[in-house]
Amino acid sequence: MGWLSDEAGLEKCAANFVPLTPLSHLRRAAEIFAHRTALVWKTTRLNYADYATRVTQLASALAARGVAPGDVVATLLPNIPAQAEAHFGVPACGAVLNTINIRLDADTVAYCFDHAGAKLVLCDTAFLALAEAAIARMEGPAPQIIEVTDHGFTASGRYLGYEDLLAEGRPDFDWLMPEDEWESLAINYTSGTTGKPKGVVYHHRGAYLATTANALAWRMQSFPVVMSIVPLFHCNAWCQAWMVPMMGGTLVCCRDVTAKAIYDAIADEGVTHFGGAPIVLNMIINAKDEDRRDFSHIVEVFTAGAPPPAATLAAVEPLGFNVTQVYGLTETYGPALECLWQTEWESAVGDERAALKARTGVAMAMLEAAGVHDDKDQQIPRDAAHLGEIAMRGNLVMKGYYKNPEATAEAFRGGWFRSGDIAFQHPDGYVKITDRAKDIIISGGENVSSVEVEGILMKHPAVSLCAVVAKPDEKWGEVPCAFVEVKQGLEVTSAELIAHCRSHLAGFKTPKLVIFTELPKTSTGKIQKYELRAVAKLA
Repeated sequence: MGWLSDEAGLEKCAANFVPLTPLSHLRRAAEIFAHRTALVWKTTRLNYADYATRVTQLASALAARGVAPGDVVATLLPNIPAQAEAHFGVPACGAVLNTINIRLDADTVAYCFDHAGAKLVLCDTAFLALAEAAIARMEGPAPQIIEVTDHGFTASGRYLGYEDLLAEGRPDFDWLMPEDEWESLAINYTSGTTGKPKGVVYHHRGAYLATTANALAWRMQSFPVVMSIVPLFHCNAWCQAWMVPMMGGTLVCCRDVTAKAIYDAIADEGVTHFGGAPIVLNMIINAKDEDRRDFSHIVEVFTAGAPPPAATLAAVEPLGFNVTQVYGLTETYGPALECLWQTEWESAVGDERAALKARTGVAMAMLEAAGVHDDKDQQIPRDAAHLGEIAMRGNLVMKGYYKNPEATAEAFRGGWFRSGDIAFQHPDGYVKITDRAKDIIISGGENVSSVEVEGILMKHPAVSLCAVVAKPDEKWGEVPCAFVEVKQGLEVTSAELIAHCRSHLAGFKTPKLVIFTELPKTSTGKIQKYELRAVAKLA
């Protein structure tokens, strides 16, 4: 099927077939954009020639220290140059990159280290205590710590420094490019719908195509200036670090996201693009007058992590930002659907325009298909009324969950990736989310597993039964709200339970409100969370 009648001599060879990999973007950029600015952070300014040299030395040094193809190298880093360099340097020695969320608790970091089998971790000075606590909890071999000391910090002196590691590497090291584009590039841990993290495995092909899809959806031209607001430990910042060299652009690092930092970068560095959760948009809208800066160009913004309110979209656009809602998951390399703006919508203004921009969207260019399916894996009617689950298929879908074939099979049921998010479809095919996966709380763009929080609450001796649901929050979008039944004869305060959770969980996972009540249950004893969500919404 699809072959010519005689294709003698027409075969794949080195001349006509090269496995797709985002490593190619930086290798090309170093050749043709050598003197253009590649990376900016405070007083650090690297051109592409220097950027590629540092990446090469990192790959060489890792290999010399015994990191072999297929090994995992982890990072505990904010959005600083070393994190961007690791996105190329780790795979350039054939290893698999595991960027770990710096906001996680030590137990979860220990699980990630153990499950992935990390051989080495690049760790920011500010997070050494987290790495050490995690290693102390590990069951398997511990990763070697390499300390990355950022501007304004003083090295601890307890570990080999990142710059010293680079000095061990050879600038003429030959990158180990993938022989098969299905080879693993990165593993990213996501809570999903349970408290136990799942390792989402990316391949080189998917990441390469994701960079292309994002550039198209973002309406990018050559030489964009992209601010790295999305954490590079969240789906590899939606593949932004890999994408920017493809366009000959500049990546502006951002360690701490504030309205002042955003406005300063736009005014001083000419930032043209950034991505972020709706909380970032609210930060811009509500910025203090002294933090605002004048700029004359339109900044293109991707927003995701939670459905942005139409009112937020309406308020941010007049400030000089053109916002495109995108939708995706860790399992889809970040954005996979985009609210693609149609030319016939240009006349829309006010609430009508904001409502159009608030749609979740349609499949991005490199995704084969997206739709909304019922529980029988069938496409629902496109009538803006029937509800179903967002399903996707194509090259922007992960390889699967590492060491978890059961979860992988369930996620790929029926030949589609099932997102767990509830939505309807408009007649024109645009998807609109109506609710997130039932038990996931999206707080400031971070996934919070209600099961994990409930598990910690249940460890308190005074708690008989509990349930955790999302409570709407003006700043964070959603925050955890706990409903608790106390054991007869015992007493406990909400402050005590919140402190108990805070001692075991990352801050963003800790309940912000505790309500003591008898939990509503079905006849079989199942807690009716939809009733609790209604209460939390008004609390």
